[in-house]
Amino acid sequence: MSVLLKLAWFFRQEWRRYGMASLALVGVGLLTMIPPWMIGHIVDSLADGTVTRPALYRRVGTIAVAAVGSYILRVVWRIALFGASFKLANQLRRKLFMHFTLQPPGFYQKMTTGDLMARATNDIRAVEMTAGEAVLALFDGAFTGLLVLVMMTVFISWPLTLVALIPWPIVGYFMWRFGRQLHASFKDAQARFSDLNDDVQESISALRLTRAFGRESAEQEQFNQIATAASQANMDVARTDSKYDPAIQLGIGFSFFLSVAGGAFLIYHGRLTLGQLTSFTLYLGYMIWPMFAIGWLLNLVERGQAAYQRIEELLAMKPDIADEGNIADSLNPDLSMNIDRFAYENGNDILKNIQVGLPAGHMLGIVGHTGSGKSTLVNLLLRLNESPHAAITLGGYPLSQLSLDNLRAHIATVPQTPFLFSTTIAENIALAKPEATQAEIEQAAKTAQIHDDIIRFPDGYQTPVGERGVTLSGGQKQRIAIARALLLDAPVLVLDDALSAVDVKTEQSILRHLREVRRGKSTVMVCHRLSAVETAHEIIVLHQGGIAERGSHNELLKEDGWYRKTYDYQQLEQTVEEGR
Repeated sequence: MSVLLKLAWFFRQEWRRYGMASLALVGVGLLTMIPPWMIGHIVDSLADGTVTRPALYRRVGTIAVAAVGSYILRVVWRIALFGASFKLANQLRRKLFMHFTLQPPGFYQKMTTGDLMARATNDIRAVEMTAGEAVLALFDGAFTGLLVLVMMTVFISWPLTLVALIPWPIVGYFMWRFGRQLHASFKDAQARFSDLNDDVQESISALRLTRAFGRESAEQEQFNQIATAASQANMDVARTDSKYDPAIQLGIGFSFFLSVAGGAFLIYHGRLTLGQLTSFTLYLGYMIWPMFAIGWLLNLVERGQAAYQRIEELLAMKPDIADEGNIADSLNPDLSMNIDRFAYENGNDILKNIQVGLPAGHMLGIVGHTGSGKSTLVNLLLRLNESPHAAITLGGYPLSQLSLDNLRAHIATVPQTPFLFSTTIAENIALAKPEATQAEIEQAAKTAQIHDDIIRFPDGYQTPVGERGVTLSGGQKQRIAIARALLLDAPVLVLDDALSAVDVKTEQSILRHLREVRRGKSTVMVCHRLSAVETAHEIIVLHQGGIAERGSHNELLKEDGWYRKTYDYQQLEQTVEEGR
């Protein structure tokens, strides 16, 4: 039952809904007590021959009114109670999603996509049922059971009630025992569902690679093993779950047997009437719901406890990047980076001794061999990582003093691998600015040199791109991602090897348009193809995390360093390709 205590914050928040549901359930419980009582009187009047038409009509009418009132109140409590539980699910999903957006890249290296999806769907659904159906079982089951016991004990026969309750302690013991088994099996089933979810997501995403390497059989075998484990875990849950109803049915059946036998004995000795026994058995039939409610409650609570524990584990993973900044004003796009050293957890230094300044309106080029620390430097600039030994300022303020929302508004980025959503080209470009007009979208696309490609599609800007932009080429995806960043018109633009999939001619055209539209704004260009940084005001060459060379394009060409050798090689490579 501890999960209900953990959800106390939500019950206090939605006390009006739960209060309305409780009052409606009380009304339903009271109204349902009326028909058995009336039926008992009708049976007695028929048995002793004292029945009259007006009395019969009055009692039947009372039953009908109670039924209609009960129907109306059932609608009320369903709307109030289940509406509240749906709201809890919505709040938890929003809370999880916000939690995901604040996590650094390392979080997604530790957690798998399938597991996160399972916790945001199946686990939240189990908690939702706990806040709705389990509360119903707890309150309505307990209230109805208590009310029925009062009617049976006070108004009919307490000795017969004691006889009828003999099987219940035995049933209660088995309910407790099954609940402990269910908690362990359901927690394991949720974990196996996460594994299955993750394998399906990964297999579908890598389907082309699987076919290219002929791994269909191996992937099928792996999926079968995971699916079998998930199926077995769910079978364990079902096996435990299936024990509830038979135990309750046996208890209720034996209770009915004792009631009829004991009632017949009391009627024979003149201590009970036939009508009273009829009412008693009808009330005992109402006890089926409280008995089932106990089993159902334990079932739902154990599921909810296991699920909420998994959600709490996720929410307990505090983001490494704290959103405690309070500066929400617009700042000048002056960047300063002073990094003494930076290392990932339990690793060697990735960056060291880096001092770079980027005035507004300038372009900074960052180049170097693979693994030199370029992407890590970009992650520090975007505050996806941070370190006490890395001081980065924007407009003279440390990044930590800016709210994350304000920081994201100041810096637009195009990552190495652009991600497109399964929607239209126009909506993908307007991702960060949904209110953008068609003219603004097209202007950004023209600057990114993708407009002509788009208008050649049958549906133009309304063309769906498929999942992850599967219908587009690599260069088209990169240019749409560039248009998306340009539409935001942020003071700082970071291009993280964002031109690698376009040809040199298109690259130069994009850079020329960038210089025109980003006057007065700062640009950080990370690349492997050095032709992209020829016009940069300053270029830094990273080697093993430090700055090996720095200067303008012409200055670096005068040195016989990595930059000059790489540039000559790339120029020769381009000449050979053009000669073909």
